[in-house]
Amino acid sequence: MSKDLLFEIGLEEIPARFIRAAMEQLQDRTTKWLEASRIANSGVTAYATPRRLAVLVKDVAEKQEDVSEEVKGPARKIALDAAGEWSKAALGFARSQGVTPEQFTFKELAGVEYIYATRNSAGVETASLLAEGLHGIVSSMTFPKNMRWGTHDFKFVRPIRWMVALYGMDVVDLEITGVKAGNISRGHRFLGAETLIAQPSEYIESLRAQHVLADVKEREQLVLEQIKKLAEEKDWTIAVKEDLLEEVLFLVETPTVLFGTFDPSFLNIPQDVLITSMREHQRYFPVLDAAGKLLPYFVTVRNGNAVSLDVIAKGNEKVLRARLSDAKFFYQEDQKLKISDALAKLENIVYHEELGSIGDKVRRIGKIADALAAKLALPETTVSEVNRTAEICKFDLVTQMVYEFPELQGTMGEDYARKAGETDTVAKAIFEHYQPRFAGDDMPSTEAGYVVSIADKIDTIVGCFSIGIIPTGSQDPYALRRQAAGIVQIVLEHKLSIGLQEIFEAALEVHENSRNMKHSAGELRINLYEFFGLRVKRLLSDNVSYDVVDAVIGAGYDDVVAVVARSRALSDAVQTREDFKITVDSFNRVSNLAAKASNDGAIDPSLFTDEAEVKLYETWQSLHAPYHEALSARNGDEALRLLSGLQDAVTGFFDKVMVMAEDEKVRTNRLALLAGINGDTKAFADFGKLVW
Repeated sequence: MSKDLLFEIGLEEIPARFIRAAMEQLQDRTTKWLEASRIANSGVTAYATPRRLAVLVKDVAEKQEDVSEEVKGPARKIALDAAGEWSKAALGFARSQGVTPEQFTFKELAGVEYIYATRNSAGVETASLLAEGLHGIVSSMTFPKNMRWGTHDFKFVRPIRWMVALYGMDVVDLEITGVKAGNISRGHRFLGAETLIAQPSEYIESLRAQHVLADVKEREQLVLEQIKKLAEEKDWTIAVKEDLLEEVLFLVETPTVLFGTFDPSFLNIPQDVLITSMREHQRYFPVLDAAGKLLPYFVTVRNGNAVSLDVIAKGNEKVLRARLSDAKFFYQEDQKLKISDALAKLENIVYHEELGSIGDKVRRIGKIADALAAKLALPETTVSEVNRTAEICKFDLVTQMVYEFPELQGTMGEDYARKAGETDTVAKAIFEHYQPRFAGDDMPSTEAGYVVSIADKIDTIVGCFSIGIIPTGSQDPYALRRQAAGIVQIVLEHKLSIGLQEIFEAALEVHENSRNMKHSAGELRINLYEFFGLRVKRLLSDNVSYDVVDAVIGAGYDDVVAVVARSRALSDAVQTREDFKITVDSFNRVSNLAAKASNDGAIDPSLFTDEAEVKLYETWQSLHAPYHEALSARNGDEALRLLSGLQDAVTGFFDKVMVMAEDEKVRTNRLALLAGINGDTKAFADFGKLVW
């Protein structure tokens, strides 16, 4: 026999950003408690609204499963004394397991006999476990922020106002912070009323009757359907951003989509400003035409039914008008600020107490960008654009618009720079130097944009590393991992002819002169290379297997473009070439013997005594130069093709030549030959890391 279990925690409104994680946590903890308690069930389903967290468990067994467990005790020689009587150790083991010595059995384990006791435990009634179990689940939950209320020491995300705990039709005897569980839930705050939940299976429909859709997926589907219908009726494109939709889902219990309008004169403000104001302040979805141009309408979701939508729309329009008026004022005032004056204000904004002001950072960015431009051999006109972009890339941080909407940094810089007479390239590069801002974001398209972007990011990383701020575990308050990944992606996207070490060097030289470094430059180089190695490894892992990643990383990853090319070529060979394992085995055999070679590595062809070693030497010499040319050209496929050309000669060499010859000179010469070949194979990959 089984019954359903319902547990609902009724709360004051929970912040929308906390709800999904809280819902999933309640589901997970309930599932684990049932498993640990040996209570069979058909699965746990979670529900949530701004005022409740709930789980519904189907087919919960009325009794725990019985358990029979065999426990190992002392070895036989310890359990029995010389007279064959049970020792104190054996008797103590019997007491601890609740059995008599007569119930012992003997079993051999690894050649030694031990006594075993079979402990049987009968399952208890599920109903007797629920109160303590549910209380433990609630008290174990964690949140980004907690509250205490009344005189209670208990902490939770928001004060608990009611609870429903039903096992079948029976109420669980549970009390938390003076709130007793019952079978009465609460409907929509304004449209609904209290409702009796007669049994768990009626939960969803009982709340629906009180204007509450407890199922998150159902609410999402309803919102999207209403938005789609409105868009079709009006011939609009309604921009539904995932994170805003997520927030809206947890702000409403009965979602109703409606639209409003705003004064078209506001469209003179940059589109991104209007969209940001609508999304961030009002939780509105912007409306676009077929070309992606903003229209003077907005879409929002009401927590209620479709009654009096015109009145609701007008109220939202009034609030939005005030918001957009503020944005318009900020926008107009910002344009009165000269770029030179804005740059002067950056001197008064602390970037980090050990790294100086934003003004100091801008100067470092300029020096690093200049060094990078030189390493990339950019033309003089581009260098001029890089220098100007670096000089003014942060000026919009002191504008009122960016103060109000920090996410518009760069966007406003581009707009204001263009209006101030800067070239289109410089203006665009100001925006682009923040890219990529997140995984999947666009890459900077201009040379000035990507050079300054790298300079900005590497300055942050090296600056933090130099004063001891290095990400550990999940802690990364300055988003250094994301910025390192951004540098790697930019280098790969534009196939830049620059190594990671050169990028580090450009920043280290600037920071060494600042005298803030708590670590030596040599130590920082090692730490930075390892740190970026993890970013490169993650990038490669998106496309190739882990062993291929390890193999190419083993040959170095300073040249990001080259290591990606090598990884793709090696992955293709592993998957498509039937004879490639033979090739790899020959390389690995070379590697094993090359480890015994002396350090000087000099090869004397006059000491060759066998045709097979002459052939190997000549084959290697014919491939060596074009192979390294292919590596330098980052042509992984061609480099691996040339390297694979050694296979037959290597196999013939090992078939016919005794490497460890008695003559020391001959032996040393053969090992030197293998060491030279091994140097070439190791420049492509550490083939020994491949797993077959």
